[in-house]
Amino acid sequence: MSNDFIRSLPGHERDLRANWFYRINVDPILFFLLSAVVVYGLIVLYSAVGQSDALFQAQLIRLMLAFTALIVAAQLPPQLYIRWAPIVYLLGLGLLVLVLLVGVTVKGSQRWLDIPGLIRFQPSELMKIAVPMAVAWYFHSRPLPPSFKDVCVALAIVAIPGGLIIMQPDLGTGILVAGAGLAVVLLAGLPWRWILYALLAFAAAAPGLWYTLQDYQRQRILTLFDPESDPLGAGWNIIQSTTAIGSGGLFGKGLLQGTQSHLEFLPEARTDFIIAVVGEELGLVGVLGLLVLYLMLIGRGLYMAANAESTFGRLLSGALILTFFVYVFVNIAMVSGLLPVVGVPLPLVSYGGTSAITLMASFGILMAVRMHKAW
Repeated sequence: MSNDFIRSLPGHERDLRANWFYRINVDPILFFLLSAVVVYGLIVLYSAVGQSDALFQAQLIRLMLAFTALIVAAQLPPQLYIRWAPIVYLLGLGLLVLVLLVGVTVKGSQRWLDIPGLIRFQPSELMKIAVPMAVAWYFHSRPLPPSFKDVCVALAIVAIPGGLIIMQPDLGTGILVAGAGLAVVLLAGLPWRWILYALLAFAAAAPGLWYTLQDYQRQRILTLFDPESDPLGAGWNIIQSTTAIGSGGLFGKGLLQGTQSHLEFLPEARTDFIIAVVGEELGLVGVLGLLVLYLMLIGRGLYMAANAESTFGRLLSGALILTFFVYVFVNIAMVSGLLPVVGVPLPLVSYGGTSAITLMASFGILMAVRMHKAW
C-alpha cells in the first residue's frame, strides 16, 4: 500500500491538521474536557449565587477571558517560555513584595494589588505558573537526575515566593505555589532516599513550625479533628459543608433546591465550598460526574506531558497538571473535613476570575508544548 494512499485516507494526520483546532495550536480533546468542566461549573454556580444574573454574567465574562488566555498562551512557542521564565519569575517576586508594602487588605489578608480605575488582581496567582516555569528553566540545561547543589538552588527558587505568599497571609496559595515548584523537582528525578530524608526532616521540624502559624491557622488544624468543639465558630464551616454533602444522598435534592446554601447556612457557597452545593443538589452521582471529568482532564494532561519533546516541556507540563490535581484534591478534601480549611477554590467551578485565568493559561502552555513540534 503506497504512502500516498495512506495519506489520503480520512482521519490521517494531514486531515487532522486541517482541523481548525490544530491551526490555532489547541488540543481538541483537552479543550472539550475543559469546556465540559466549565459548563458543569456554570450550571452549579447559577444555583450557588442564588440565580443572580449579575453574578452569573460576571463569571461568564471572566471565563471568556480565561479561554482567551488559553488560546493566546497556546500560540507562543516553548522557546519563548524558556526565555521569559526568569523574567516572569523576577517580576512576580517584585509584585509580591509590593503586595506586602502597598497591597489591599481583604478579610484580614493583604493579597491584592489595586490599579485605580483599572483592575484589582492577586499576584500570587501568577506565581502558580512562574515558579514551576523558573524551576523547569533552571533544570532544562543541566544533567538529570539533579545534583544536590541543583536541588538546593531549585528549592530556594520555590521557597522565596512561597514564603512571601504565606506572609500575606495566604497559606492555601502558598502551599499550591510551593507544590507546583516541588513537582518539577520530583519530576526531574529526585532520588527516593532524598524524599524520605526530607519527610523525616519535616516531621522533626513540625513542632517548631506549629508556633510559626497564625492563631486562626492553628485553630483550623485543631478543628479538623474535633469540629464540634467550636460548632458556632471555627467548626461551623466543616459542620455545614459535611451536612450539605450528606443531605444530598445519592441523587441530590435537585438543582436550585439546596437548603444549606440558599438559606445561607453554608459559608462561601459560591467559592471555596461550592462542591458542597454539588453534593447537596446533585448528590453523590453529581459529585462523581464532576470527578470523572477532572480525572479525564488530568489523564489527558499527563499523556501530553509524557509525550513532550524536551526536558523543559516535560517538567513544566507535568508540574502544571500535577498542580491542577493538587488543587482539586485539596479543595474536596478540605470541604469534606479531611484537611484543614485553607481557602483553595474548586478549579474552573468556584466563582472568581484570577484563578480561572491562571488555570486556563497553564493549560494553554501545556497545549503549546504539545502542539509546537520539532523545537
